[in-house]
Order: sequence, then C-alpha cells, then structure tokens
Amino acid sequence: MSKNLADKLGKGLAPQQFIDAMTKNQDKFLDWYNGFEWGSEDDREFFESLSNRDDLRCLILAADWCGDVVRNIPVVFRLLENSGIPVEVLIMEENLDTMDQFLTLGGRSIPIVIFADTGGFVLGQWGPRPTHVQEPMVRFKQDNTDRNAPDYEDNLKATRAEIMARYGEGTGYQALIAKELRELISTF
Repeated sequence: MSKNLADKLGKGLAPQQFIDAMTKNQDKFLDWYNGFEWGSEDDREFFESLSNRDDLRCLILAADWCGDVVRNIPVVFRLLENSGIPVEVLIMEENLDTMDQFLTLGGRSIPIVIFADTGGFVLGQWGPRPTHVQEPMVRFKQDNTDRNAPDYEDNLKATRAEIMARYGEGTGYQALIAKELRELISTF
C-alpha cells in the first residue's frame, strides 16, 4: 500500500526553525552545516535544477538529540536549499504515527528524509545514514537477534565505532548523501 502524508504537509518546522529550536547539539549541527562543500559542480547543478519542478515536497523525521541527524541533516538542508523543494522537519517524538510507517530494520531510526508529491503521496525515502555508513548496523541486526545475549551490548558498541569510523573525521561522507539523494530523486 502506498503511503500518504498529506495530513503532515505544512505542519513541520522549516529548516531554520528546526535549527533555532535545537536544545542539544546545535553548535555541532551548525559546524557540519557551515562546513558543507559540494562534492562536484555536477551535483550542485542537479539540485539547483530541481527548482524547475514544483511537484516535490520533503519531510524529514528528526530530533536534535540524534547524532545521525546532527551529521546528516545539515547536508540535506544544504543540498535542498536552492532546489525549490519545500523542506519541513517533523520532530520524531511528536510524530510517532508517521515514524512508525518508516521503520529501519524494525526500529525507529532517524533521520528519515521522505519525498512526496504535492498530494502527500510518498515517492521515496532516504536514511538514516548513507548506505556505506549503515552497512555495519545492517550486519549487526542480522547477526545479533537476541537482545539478551551476553555479547549484545559489546557487539553494538563495536558496530557504533565502525559507523563512526565510516563517517570519518571530515566532510567526505557528505558526497555519499548527495549521490544517494540525487539517485533517489532521479527516479521520480
């Protein structure tokens, strides 16, 4: 069944409102936002060319306490800021009905970037992390099905360390997000 979020359009926070309302991690969020660089001129032109379309809407499930939101959403904001696509943030805790339609590996993982048409029909989604960064968590979930296993927490800790290593220190990961969002949007 196709998902429709018409009832959510116009109810979220604009990107600047989300940033202004952050009570956690705002400085780090702004560091990633201000440190954004286009991986290629081709990507920049692609996202700017979307301003010729008026059929897309973007809803982002997010919360300021989440490290993946702090790292990935500044990139999404920057990619879409000259695209003409209206972007709104839905705070996860206030939108659990929506969150539960977009589970990752059976759990509530954020951010989830949702693209819909003007009628709210969902065209596609991205998140919570670039595929390359998310791979260790996919593997962890496959290999650690028993939350009560004695090594579950240690394995989770190791997985999180691997995810951080894949993000790396700099902004290189941002090009992965640009590539994946460009590929996704190109299918609509």
